[in-house]
Formats: sequence, structure tokens, C-alpha cells
Amino acid sequence: MRELMLQLRWALPIWLVGLLTNWWPDNRISVKLRGMLARPFIRKCGRNLTLGSQVTLLNTHNLEIGNDVYIARGSWLNCMAGLTLEDEVVIAPYVVISTLQHTFKDGSVRHGGSIARPVRVGRGTWLAAHSTVKCGVSIGAGNLIAANSAVVKDTPDHVIVGGVPARVIKANEDRDAEFYTRSEFEASRGE
Repeated sequence: MRELMLQLRWALPIWLVGLLTNWWPDNRISVKLRGMLARPFIRKCGRNLTLGSQVTLLNTHNLEIGNDVYIARGSWLNCMAGLTLEDEVVIAPYVVISTLQHTFKDGSVRHGGSIARPVRVGRGTWLAAHSTVKCGVSIGAGNLIAANSAVVKDTPDHVIVGGVPARVIKANEDRDAEFYTRSEFEASRGE
């Protein structure tokens, strides 16, 4: 009965929001509107959730999202053991974060079951496209997780992490921007 109630309260509404809005284009207005529609069905969600199309959110009753979080198109988040995305986290397209991991029994995964561990992604971190985060990992604040990386252990704050398995490449330092909008970019090029 508890599982049925969880499905009706959390899973079904998120699925319905996706079903009704995935045909919308991924532009500034629709991704913000999609995020506003999904917010009531996430355990704790700060302001300004931006949600791309075809995002899969599983077990959102264990999902905590900070302010100004962006989750891009095609990302897959399984939050069964607890997933915390702190403020200003950016998740690029097709990122996978799972709080579960299969186990083996008698040399086979079929009857092995699973283990569950929470995942935390620190403030201001960017998970680049196609990166994967394993259960039980805590990613530090201000990190850049390189594209196609597999994060299998905790990371310190303010580093660039990449590879399979991911390892620290170098410190992630602040830099001055050349532009903030498309019109500023075009003006700088004389267009």
C-alpha cells in the first residue's frame, strides 16, 4: 500500500508533467514553465527550477533541489536513496545520477539485489554532457565534471574532474567572462 501511495503522490504526477510538456520546445519559456509544473512533486525544491524535455526523475520524494538549478534534456536521475542538488547546479544533457547499484550473488546479477546510498552535488557544480555519478558519491562545490566522465568517488571543492573513472585534473579557478548574452557576443564580433 505504501508503494502505491508513493507512486500516486510522486511518480505519477511527474510522469504526467513530462507527458504533457515533452512536446514543447526546449526554449527559455518552456523549460521554466516545465520546472514550475514539476516543483510541487519534488520533496524539497528551491526557486527557479529549469527542466528540459525528456528528463526522467525517479523517486522524487527523496529529491532535494536548491535554488536556480538547471536539468537539461534527456537526463536520468534516480533518487531512491536521496539526491541533493545544491543551489546553482547545472546538469547538462544526458547526465545519469543513480543512488542505486546492482550487486552480484553466486556470480550473477539476476538475483543479487541492490544497494542504495545518497548522492550530493555541491553548489555551483556543472555536470557536463553524458557524465555519470555513482551511488554514495559527494561532489564538492564549484566543480566541473567533464563530459563522458564516470564519477565513482567523492571529489573536493573547486576542481575539474574527468575520465573513466573520474579523477581530479586541476583546480577550477574563476575567470572573467567575455560576454553574458548572445547580443553582447554579436556586438563584440561587429555583427
